[in-house]
Amino acid sequence: MSTKPTILAVFAHPDDEAFSVGGTLTHYARKGVNVVLACATRGEAGKITVPGMTVDDLGQQREQELRAACEALEIPAPVFLDYHDSGRYERTRTDDPLALMNVTPLEAEPKLRALIEQVQPQVILTFDPHGAYGHIDHLQIQRTTSSAFFSTGHLPYGGPQRLYFTAMTSEAAKGLAGMGRDLDPLIYGVSDSTIAVTIDVRPYAENKKAALAAHGTQMGATSLVGRLSPEERQAMEQRLLGSESFSIGGTRTGLPAFPLRGLFDGLPGFESLDA
Repeated sequence: MSTKPTILAVFAHPDDEAFSVGGTLTHYARKGVNVVLACATRGEAGKITVPGMTVDDLGQQREQELRAACEALEIPAPVFLDYHDSGRYERTRTDDPLALMNVTPLEAEPKLRALIEQVQPQVILTFDPHGAYGHIDHLQIQRTTSSAFFSTGHLPYGGPQRLYFTAMTSEAAKGLAGMGRDLDPLIYGVSDSTIAVTIDVRPYAENKKAALAAHGTQMGATSLVGRLSPEERQAMEQRLLGSESFSIGGTRTGLPAFPLRGLFDGLPGFESLDA
């Protein structure tokens, strides 16, 4: 097995990482873990949420925003898989062959397998099977990442040992539903007993705030966050800046306990990371 502790986090768009795993990435980076963030697209079809702002190349702008967010999270610059953002609603790019919605997971898997072979992670993080809130790109990259986990166990270094999905409890999903997301909390949220790992990210609250702020085009006055009332914003920040939770998508080792103390708990040679 690879002796360098490594996490590979795989998401669809710039800003996905800041909302769901930002604090966790900083937590492990400070412990000396090699953190690799792979972003499938550059968010080319996103919506600019700052009134009056014009951007010549939104993909290039959002790439720079993600690079700044990585600096805020104290992790290396991202790796891009070079697919295109599928967009949503009137921005949906049904005719773009590189839009993630038009690329099957089996077509995208070899590219991710090559990255896994290169960086040799023990731990992989990605979206839950519902893609957080059902975005097609989230669903596509979740399926691709899950497939790649299961097809890389034969790699000479031993392959990734754990696959984790981001997870929010049904109570947290109720909070999102109350802020304009049309989500059934019993579908998009999970039971408390499904949570395998919870990371206390309060020590990294400022990192996470800075990472979110770095995604300026997506955090303006017309964004979901920008339209929140002060009370709603406070409730959201309590959830985002308090803890980050994960369920188990796959494992090649036994579990020493449940829930686990951290992402590396029970992985031979890496137990000290979660002591």
